[in-house]
Amino acid sequence: MLIRRISAILLSGALGGSLLLAGGPAGATSGQAAATKPLHLRGGLTLHIPVKWNVYLTAKDWTQVVTGKCDYSGRYFGPPCRSFWILGPKALKAGTEGFAYTPAHAFYPANDVEPCPTSRKLYQHIDNAATKGLRPVGKGHKAYYRDYVARCTTAGGETKTYFSQREWYLPKTKILVVDQWATDNLDVILKHATWS
Repeated sequence: MLIRRISAILLSGALGGSLLLAGGPAGATSGQAAATKPLHLRGGLTLHIPVKWNVYLTAKDWTQVVTGKCDYSGRYFGPPCRSFWILGPKALKAGTEGFAYTPAHAFYPANDVEPCPTSRKLYQHIDNAATKGLRPVGKGHKAYYRDYVARCTTAGGETKTYFSQREWYLPKTKILVVDQWATDNLDVILKHATWS
């Protein structure tokens, strides 16, 4: 799989549109840190993310935003990597166990049991959504929001830890944001997104 770091370059085709990543505080909105850079996505959506976060286009419609410590592989079920994913229409076709994604079920692009995000020795099991509703993503846009309870278990099924899988789905632009790391301020970043 071709993995490229995106830094101040224009890529065509990311998430079905263009993705431009540039450094500097331009585009920061009130309530956000001054040291941000714009992350342009399909449908005119722009997120203003911290400059220190790295953005990787791992495949068409699969973008990973690395926010901290990472043993990077570029795979959704890869080794531990503090990050979140931004997915477009092609990625959503593989949505849940081979069926197209809908907000009725957690995003899980596999049909077997995969490793937990925090440990490759444990396996994830995503339960029902603990929270459902609509959340703002920029002015005038609402996303279907889900917060799923997930368990990390041994091969024998013993639960060792829990994590949360948060999802924001924008049906008109077919963008899904998936966060398994409780990324600091991600909800604020999405709330203060801009649209062109």
